[in-house]
Amino acid sequence: MSQSLEGVKVLEMGSLIAGPFAGRLMAEFGADVIKIEPPGKGDPLRDWRHIYEGTSLWWRLQSRNKKSITVNLKSEEGQEIIKALVKECDILIENFRPGTLEKWNLGYDELSAINPGLVMVRVSGYGQTGPYKDKPGFGSVGESIGGLRYLTGYPDQPPTRVGVSLGDSLAAMYSVIGAMMALYHRDIHGTGKGQVIDVALYEAVFSLMEGALPEYDKMGAVRERTGSSLPGIAPSNTYLCKDGKYIVIGGNGDAIFKRLMEAIGHPELSEDERFQSNSGRAAHADYLDGLIEEWTKTLDIKTALDILDKARVPAGPIYSIEDIVKDPHYWNREMIQPFKMNNGESLKIPGIVPKMSKTPGDIKWLGPELGQHTDEVMEKWLAYDENKIQELKEKGII
Repeated sequence: MSQSLEGVKVLEMGSLIAGPFAGRLMAEFGADVIKIEPPGKGDPLRDWRHIYEGTSLWWRLQSRNKKSITVNLKSEEGQEIIKALVKECDILIENFRPGTLEKWNLGYDELSAINPGLVMVRVSGYGQTGPYKDKPGFGSVGESIGGLRYLTGYPDQPPTRVGVSLGDSLAAMYSVIGAMMALYHRDIHGTGKGQVIDVALYEAVFSLMEGALPEYDKMGAVRERTGSSLPGIAPSNTYLCKDGKYIVIGGNGDAIFKRLMEAIGHPELSEDERFQSNSGRAAHADYLDGLIEEWTKTLDIKTALDILDKARVPAGPIYSIEDIVKDPHYWNREMIQPFKMNNGESLKIPGIVPKMSKTPGDIKWLGPELGQHTDEVMEKWLAYDENKIQELKEKGII
């Protein structure tokens, strides 16, 4: 099958998480993604978390389907290589601090003069403008000032974090959305012109804050940490089962609530006037949560899930990665895929999201070795001969 982004050429300049995750998503759907790394150690992600045979397993996932080349961006000759590559590209992704590319003579004004159709995706902590633009910003800080960390945890404890780089990942997804909209405008509307996609980590997080802003503006309401419950929406919580495991139950739809009450042995509450709408249920959330947990504590989690599934009430266990690997639904949906590594061993990696019926994504190879594709790209994209490539290597440019 063909892929939706076949023929799209992407230059990925940046490191770690947000920008490279955007490049990964494009590469999974057929884009030709060339990752630029500094000679020497390359992207710091190569050395993050669990190292297997000298390289981070996270790197193998984050850089799958990409081609790695090394270029010294601080050198004039390295900058000329980038400009030559830009002539061939549709999209450039970068997540340096604002002003860094301009310092290297690689800002959008310079590059769009070379390729007017170039779409430049710029990911940073605070955006390309504003009083904070020069501050360093990581996803953790974006989650904090974007409002998410304030709401994460329990009211009697300090704010906590989600156990993954959520802010970076959100920014990456907005980067891909923005780039695809820009390509659509360029090609379908026939303008032939690219544009800049300015993605700030804190804004990506802030965009998910639901009704928090208008609620504060008109009602003076400030959302607070509420632990496992969902404020203003009930019943929706995490409940303890007889075997010590926790079950998440969402009974907050009007019809679902009635089925839930019948399932836990309180059919009379399904007709109680107090609980016919969410606002009424929310006013008595603690009471309803108490009744539900009284029921869950009498059952092991499997039995509770079987009953709720039959009653068509949304419910599920809280999975660790070990639980995920054992779940047949993940395997059936190809969300866990064994992939052969260069050493011949099999490595389980996450499948691709979303599923597309006509132009599905694909995993062609895992994250490459540093500079593995430098010669190939120099020859095929730039038509450099062996002597030119060798000269650049001797100078430390590539």
